[in-house]
Amino acid sequence: MSSARIPYVPLGAFYFFYFAVIGGFMPYWGLYLQSLGFGAAEIGQLMAIVMATRIFAPNFWGYIADRTGKRLLLVRFGALMITLGWLGVFLAREFWPLALVLLAYGFFQNAILAQFESVTMAHLGEQRDRYSQVRLWGSLGFIVVGTGLGVAFDHISLSVLPLAMLACALATWLSSLAVPDIATATRRDASHGFREILRRPAVWTFFAAHFLLLLSHAPYYTFYSIHLESHGYSRTEIGWLWGLGVGAEVLMFLVMHKVLPRTGEQRMLLWSLLLSALRWVMIGFGADLPAVIWLAQLLHAASFATFHAAAMVVIFRHFGDGHQGQGQAVYSMLWGVGVALGSWVAGAVWSVATAPWIFSVAALLCLLAWVLLHQAGTKASAPASRA
Repeated sequence: MSSARIPYVPLGAFYFFYFAVIGGFMPYWGLYLQSLGFGAAEIGQLMAIVMATRIFAPNFWGYIADRTGKRLLLVRFGALMITLGWLGVFLAREFWPLALVLLAYGFFQNAILAQFESVTMAHLGEQRDRYSQVRLWGSLGFIVVGTGLGVAFDHISLSVLPLAMLACALATWLSSLAVPDIATATRRDASHGFREILRRPAVWTFFAAHFLLLLSHAPYYTFYSIHLESHGYSRTEIGWLWGLGVGAEVLMFLVMHKVLPRTGEQRMLLWSLLLSALRWVMIGFGADLPAVIWLAQLLHAASFATFHAAAMVVIFRHFGDGHQGQGQAVYSMLWGVGVALGSWVAGAVWSVATAPWIFSVAALLCLLAWVLLHQAGTKASAPASRA
């Protein structure tokens, strides 16, 4: 497929608005819940509910998508349901009603991305190394909303957060309508069974490392803003810190199509894990040193961007077209398991005093993931090298 036929603008627009929703949710949802009077344990539980939907929703949708090949139709339906479901946030203020709303929101929000990744890869065709140039628009959407709301919330109430996210959700659905449909293989086309692929050492080792990395991210996703605010950072500074991290991600995505073919997926994954461990230690123990916190956010380029870009290539090469939806779904499911479990545990023990040690445990999880991938060695990279 030539680059002229790739619908960069519609694909990029969807990523922009999809991650704009997350740009409002991840930095400020914990603060919003705090403003409603919820404690750390309840915040951790509510965040865990959203993350936990990644355990079952992506696999359910992935199964349907691989059976029907109607990935884009499922994405459009899910984006519409996110918009409609988000209306419930305006009514829910108590724990259980809010938990039900977040369960519905997470079920669709966390399911459609895996299928849209497959749609994007299908449009890119043989130019899959240019995936990062499309995906970076999602990072830009996160930055625009994340930093913009940070500045706004130093002057206006956090109560407007649901309205901002509703607007972004509506734009996500509208942008999905502009993406051209494309034929994708169904499960019946696959020459190898899904379970057979999962049993490959290179595959299950990769997924285990991915799970540990996301488990380590849970304190960051759930309590980073609360952690900074407890150390005197303003909401404008918090917004810019989130934006800086995603900005570093954008810059990395811009060059990944050149760097990844030279470096290889295995080496890229290993470096990502080491730098992620360093990042968590800096955040945990450097909160009173602004220079350390700002520098740590630059490492988001490693803890997310480089790992994710390499992971997309690994998944595509191992799962091919016929099982692509399910492969993406497992990747997304493990994201949910890791962050949900980590959010629940972190919420149960979180305090200003325990924060450094919680981030230290996160660093150790990254090192464990590094050991798993390193021991796999050439076995993990051999399938990719033959592709």
